[in-house]
Amino acid sequence: MEHLGQGRVRGTQARRDAVTVEIGYALCSALFLAAVVFGAVAGPAWVFELSDGARDILVGSGATLGAVLFAVRVVSVLNRFAREHDGAGRAQPSQPGRTNPDS
Repeated sequence: MEHLGQGRVRGTQARRDAVTVEIGYALCSALFLAAVVFGAVAGPAWVFELSDGARDILVGSGATLGAVLFAVRVVSVLNRFAREHDGAGRAQPSQPGRTNPDS
């Protein structure tokens, strides 16, 4: 009976580890996306000689768009992870009901 309990603990720990890794991936990829978008939108404000108003608009727009995309990316990655894994932490088949053609 103790062996079953240890297996359950290991399974729970594996699930926590998978969630931790997925959260880290979501945050890192979202940060990268936000930085690239901010640089693409706000970059011209520093490269070209623009008026203060135009510079403020570009920097503000880049920051806003980067923040929104950051949140969207984190939510979408974590939602995808939740959909692909059941409550026990096992990956669900990508195409349920499909069989191996060799069977």
